Amino acid sequence: MKYILLFLLFSTLIFADTKQDIYSLYQIKKYDEACKTGLLNLNKYRDDENFVSLYAFSCLYADYIDRLSVPITMLKNSKEARSNAAYLSIILMQKKLLEHSLIDNYNIKPLKLPSTDNVLSKVFDLYSNLQTPKKLPLYVFIDPKNDKITYRLYLSGDAAASNMVIEELYDSTLIKKHIYK
Repeated sequence: MKYILLFLLFSTLIFADTKQDIYSLYQIKKYDEACKTGLLNLNKYRDDENFVSLYAFSCLYADYIDRLSVPITMLKNSKEARSNAAYLSIILMQKKLLEHSLIDNYNIKPLKLPSTDNVLSKVFDLYSNLQTPKKLPLYVFIDPKNDKITYRLYLSGDAAASNMVIEELYDSTLIKKHIYK
């Protein structure tokens, strides 16, 4: 009995450290590590909407957009959780539609979707507003709110394993390169 209590106490401490570790990684903007650690522990904390949201936003900021589908389905028991799920769903859908358009030449212009402040969402809006979308190897967009910010959108790799890439530039200097697998 004493060993069982020690094991339970030790397990609780380890799990508490895991949540704190992910939160700390998120705070210092190590989103990639937070997302990977969260993925390993998602099943343990599936009923903790704060943990699930932290994991989901870590993955969002690390550009692991496809990892959002599971937390989206888990975030349903509170107003804040449902709001987070809706926000994440918009970005996931925009990524999938943008890929579909770039790879399969699918016309997304007639679609009217909500927008977010995420870079993928901004580029989706700019791309979907093209007058006559043509299949190009590279699309360049100027941010409508700041003409010093430019986005380059393209596919890298072959058709079977292509990645969608968005480069953010400020005065022609690369700020960040987002690679969506």
